[in-house]
Amino acid sequence: MYSISIKGYKSFKDITVRLNPINILIGSNGAGKSNFLSLFELLGNAYEGFLARSVAQSGGVDKLLHNGRKVTDRISIETRDGNTSYALDLMESDGKLIVENERLGYELSPEQWTYNCIANYKNETALREYHGMTRDDYIKKYMSQIKKFHFHDTGRTSPFTGVSNIVNDSYLLYSKGDNLAAFLYGIMNKYPMVYKRIVRVIQSVAPFFHDFYLIPNESGDVRLQWRDKFSEVIYGPNDLSDGTIRFIALTVLFMQPNLPKVIVIDEPELGLHPVAIEKLAGLIKMAANRGTQVIAATQNAELISNFQPSDILTVDQRGGISQIKRLDADELSQWLNDYTLGDLWKQRIMKGGQPI
Repeated sequence: MYSISIKGYKSFKDITVRLNPINILIGSNGAGKSNFLSLFELLGNAYEGFLARSVAQSGGVDKLLHNGRKVTDRISIETRDGNTSYALDLMESDGKLIVENERLGYELSPEQWTYNCIANYKNETALREYHGMTRDDYIKKYMSQIKKFHFHDTGRTSPFTGVSNIVNDSYLLYSKGDNLAAFLYGIMNKYPMVYKRIVRVIQSVAPFFHDFYLIPNESGDVRLQWRDKFSEVIYGPNDLSDGTIRFIALTVLFMQPNLPKVIVIDEPELGLHPVAIEKLAGLIKMAANRGTQVIAATQNAELISNFQPSDILTVDQRGGISQIKRLDADELSQWLNDYTLGDLWKQRIMKGGQPI
């Protein structure tokens, strides 16, 4: 995805954001970082036919429309990738959001686009079933793989503690890591070299870790278990620190053999040791080099210090309206020989991404 245009969504009144392979959003609390990430979650859910459910889970239309339905009556989204476009207009109707217009576009010239309308006034999107443009399969593949991940819950009953099935739950990593055990089991058996690399990366942050212990029962159900280097005891996810279990999930996410087209994640550095944060940055870069677009939000200066200015987007809010700008390397060049990006952010030398 080269760019995304947003009108009328949450704190975004009217904005176009150019997207790079790596997009790390920084900004003060409430600036709009999470709002931006949630838009991709809405797009992914809408593609799968879960628009109505997504709106309900978000708290209703007033939570999604910019300043509520009394001010804004529709949300418009357009994504562009080279000479192809996908546009979606969602209109408020009787307390719901319906598809007012859905269309695919193709660039005829730099100043001229042609659009094929694929849905009008429908309860759900129609892209998934559409066949009529040369590149519609590419767009559908991209939209189908938009997923927002969040591994924040690491408590006694977290998603990591449950049972997953090695047949039904081994294809795609779930957004909260519910099927981490089955997904890892599949990698271990189908991609043993990738599995070994995952284990080595985990060991570089958690030297006590020996290996996973993934033994399915007769029904094919498996739990996330592991062994350390110093005993024969079998441990579970609750025997790991919050930061360690999160790092394990992040390592699997970014090192999996078949990466999704886009990974959206909020505050992936949460609870991580500085060494693990540096490793996380390396995992993000590696995934981007393999063709995955990474869109993440952070409050961590150490994390952004591992990236280039072109990877960083600042998010600021003025008068209830969020704005997003990419850092300008030329503006920071005189500082970067002596300071990291994190230093410049903390010292408020960096323009944007600062509390007012």
